[in-house]
Amino acid sequence: KHREDKPFAVMAADLAAARTLCEVDDVASSLLTSPRRPIVLLPRGDPGIGAAPLAAAVAPGNRQLGVMLPYTPLHHLLLRDFGRPVVLTSGNVSDEPIAYQDGDALARLDGIADAFLTHDRPIHIRTDDSVVRPFRGREAVLRRSRGYVPEPLAVASRFGRPVLACGAELKNTFCLGRDDRAFLSHHVGDLENYETLRSFTEGIGHFRRLFDVTPQIVAHDLHADYLSTRYALEQDSCVLAGVQHHHAHIASCLADNGEAGPVIGVAFDGTGYGTDGTIWGGEFLLADLADAERAGHLAGVPMPGGAAAIRQPWRMAAAYLDAAYPGGVPAGLDVAARNSGAWADVLTLARRGVNAPLTSSAGRLFDAVAALLGVRDSINYEGQAAVELEQLTSTSRHDPYPAAITDGQPLTVDGDDLVRAAAEDLLAGVPREVIGARFHQGVAAMIGEACGLLRDRSGLGTVALSGGVFQNLLLLGTVVDLLEGMGFRVLTHSRVPPNDGGISLGQAVVAAARDRAGRLA
Repeated sequence: KHREDKPFAVMAADLAAARTLCEVDDVASSLLTSPRRPIVLLPRGDPGIGAAPLAAAVAPGNRQLGVMLPYTPLHHLLLRDFGRPVVLTSGNVSDEPIAYQDGDALARLDGIADAFLTHDRPIHIRTDDSVVRPFRGREAVLRRSRGYVPEPLAVASRFGRPVLACGAELKNTFCLGRDDRAFLSHHVGDLENYETLRSFTEGIGHFRRLFDVTPQIVAHDLHADYLSTRYALEQDSCVLAGVQHHHAHIASCLADNGEAGPVIGVAFDGTGYGTDGTIWGGEFLLADLADAERAGHLAGVPMPGGAAAIRQPWRMAAAYLDAAYPGGVPAGLDVAARNSGAWADVLTLARRGVNAPLTSSAGRLFDAVAALLGVRDSINYEGQAAVELEQLTSTSRHDPYPAAITDGQPLTVDGDDLVRAAAEDLLAGVPREVIGARFHQGVAAMIGEACGLLRDRSGLGTVALSGGVFQNLLLLGTVVDLLEGMGFRVLTHSRVPPNDGGISLGQAVVAAARDRAGRLA
């Protein structure tokens, strides 16, 4: 499958078997046994006190495990015959759509599967398993697909005209909106190849027929090269509505909570096209459903090599260290030694701005610290460096690293302060898990300080948190505690993912709000 380090899900026969693998509380139990039967992310049990052993490759270096219970008769028969939990994964090569037709499966999976079990009832629609986790006594959805789709989502404000929202490029979903319902699609995947694009277009056609919706408005991301945007621009008979990526994130969180705003929106993710043509991702917005103002952001740093800096986080460590130490990066940092062959060239790219677009991305900041600490110099799946940094990090309380905030229009946060502090602790021999904790606490403290400044400026007392960075449970819990302690009301996701899987819902409600205001032709 070319899956490499990405964790697998494990299917257990029943709750008792799941409890031999993970810590299962009442909320987790209700999620595991619900008719939706999602994959539930749970803390792993300790093999030293009786937890069942797992192969290291199932979820390498991860304190959590994705567990699910059987949801078809076939699963029950398999689990009965095996007598122990099994790894269950989709029939596809990573980043390709699931093979759901016999001929396609036999051709594409021939080098992967040792055997095929076929049936005389053809599969009608391919769909991934849904992924959820408990968060503060309720369900939080990370991937909304089988079991949840196509159940509509109620929205607080009606759609005046039917809307199709085409979503983002990564973790793509699309959304149809009509009356007071949003029909959010299953997880399509990353729109980076023809097979996934065909799955996207076929899915839209299926949903349009299923729900008898003929869109009059098509909402899309501002990035002109996204395949979802190109699809939207080809819909000649519809009114087009471009929605900035991070505004869509915050609108998605508002819709998830049945609210219209305005709020202070914190949208932290890996990549999103900004209105100034740079790559955003560490954003503080003053937003409602119709509009968003960029009120603050992480200071921009170069991405040396462009997309290569996403695949190789050490490049972001180089860029951040260069910003943190303009007089020269201190000697003794292993990340520079490990990548010495290309280090000088990458710094040259960063300094000259050649193939090094500026980014305010919080995801790239986490990448930089992960590489600095030796967690991950290159990745095998999206977000891997940040995921593994979270798993390394101590959950104990430590003093946060400081990050200076320049009070302007907009606020600017110096993320390189966090990197400098981490580098100095590393050189001083502080354990990596403590550095990770101080970094996470520092990001949370920076969010709290920025939100406090924006409350003073705007009078707003509600904060909405969205974006893939808030899949980090350690960061999310710390930020929510801090903001609530400051007197804020905090909105987080529960019904739709905080990552780009929720973007299409945000696009749909933004387009609808502008349509209600008479701002779309």
